[in-house]
Amino acid sequence: MRILFTFIGGLGHFLPMEPVARAAGAARHEVAVACSGGVVARVEAAGFRALATSPPRPTGSRPRDLTPLPPVDAHAAEVEFAENFAGKGARRHAGAVREHLGGWRPDLVVRDEADFGSAVAAEVLGVPVATVLVLASGMLIRPELVAEPLAAVRAEHGLAPDPDLSMLTRGLLLSPFPLSFRSPDSPVALPEPTFAFRGGDLGTGPPRRARDATRRVYVTLGTVFNSGSGDLFERLLAGLAGVDAEIVVTVGRDVDPADFGPQPPHLRVERFVPQADLLPDSDLVVSHGGSGTLMATLAHGLPSLLLPLGADQPHNAARARELGLARTLDAATATPDEIRRGVEDALHDQAAARRARAVADEISSLPGVERVTPLLEAFAGAG
Repeated sequence: MRILFTFIGGLGHFLPMEPVARAAGAARHEVAVACSGGVVARVEAAGFRALATSPPRPTGSRPRDLTPLPPVDAHAAEVEFAENFAGKGARRHAGAVREHLGGWRPDLVVRDEADFGSAVAAEVLGVPVATVLVLASGMLIRPELVAEPLAAVRAEHGLAPDPDLSMLTRGLLLSPFPLSFRSPDSPVALPEPTFAFRGGDLGTGPPRRARDATRRVYVTLGTVFNSGSGDLFERLLAGLAGVDAEIVVTVGRDVDPADFGPQPPHLRVERFVPQADLLPDSDLVVSHGGSGTLMATLAHGLPSLLLPLGADQPHNAARARELGLARTLDAATATPDEIRRGVEDALHDQAAARRARAVADEISSLPGVERVTPLLEAFAGAG
């Protein structure tokens, strides 16, 4: 069987799908990935055939944007998402993916939930579509905001109106997140059954190392928002300098750790370290609250201190705080002293640590990703 995986945006939309694609390939299905030209090289480096949906972007480092951060506004993120993903992005992928469907002729499309254009293209050509959730709290897609732009894209491709937005949840739905984390206030209800599974790199439970007196903290702002985070790294480092713990701060491949000057012995600044190398030995994660980072954190039974920057991060942070799994700070205004106190308080919050370990147990009890492939096979066969 030929399976076309599609995602729109950055690699954060592909990483939740990657274990599914690897499992399908291991089961001897032919796999390709449709994605924007800017991430083709990264997808190919991961071992997949990539089909570009836009021209390649110039390579090279992105300079840091030190513009002061605006206050985080969840509603503004919802509006921006609708404009970029349900409008411009859906229009681009509806056309580009439709061409790939006609040329490569897959038996099944597996899209990320924000890739509306691929759903349109597949519906036009009668290809069954499975969807992988990539927005952990389920709060970023607002039907009242995406309905109009999606209706316009559907009309452009000759599809009938979809006033109930059934296209959002039609077909097989797969969740790499525990469904308990999804907000009960999500405006997009998931059908029964939605199959939740354990991603291939999430770990298998709470931290493995024997605890000692040394506390360890991992700090990351992800791979997209790290370059546009104003002076947040400087404020983080200034605050973390006063924390009694071993701390690793990853600043991204495009940022030079030397730019931040000398740091105290307990504070290590790196471009990139695989999460799998740091999370098992950590006590706390300080992050932006991206879905992938937050779920990997919880899979290892760790609480968080979250400074959301945009996209679905404010919603994820609110849900994590509501569940008692994280503390939050305002990324735009947090002072070094507030960061220091926030980290120290989080390191001593035993209730949050217990709740995080309970979520890790829930994640470890989910079916493994290898259980997804038979579902895809049956779904494609039923179509």
